[in-house]
Amino acid sequence: MPGPPGRWWNNPQMVQKLALNSDQQKKMDDIFQANRLKLIDLNATLQKEEVTMEPLVSADQPDESKILAQIDKVAQARAELEKANARFLLGIRRVLTPDQWKKLQAETPPQGGGGGFGPRPGDAPPAARPRK
Repeated sequence: MPGPPGRWWNNPQMVQKLALNSDQQKKMDDIFQANRLKLIDLNATLQKEEVTMEPLVSADQPDESKILAQIDKVAQARAELEKANARFLLGIRRVLTPDQWKKLQAETPPQGGGGGFGPRPGDAPPAARPRK
């Protein structure tokens, strides 16, 4: 679901191009707020699991069973983050009319590897995104 980064629904140019109304903007802000903390927490969990794996892999005598178990934890954390992000993005999409969705798609070139419209690191306010 490629699209512009951040809270694009509050950008005056996007509001005009998509003919967004104030009710739609409020709904998208509400969805953003409702998902923001969860995404931040899930991203932090993923980062912790990745950091936990680093010394296991770089050990002089790597323990394969410990590494594989930690890989499972990293994969699970990443999956939970991806699912939460997808729920957020789908919630935003449901606010748009089919015509607005098509216009949004036309505004944004496809992004390789995941993509998505929603908060990205560095956007204000911050929200978590999966690391690539």
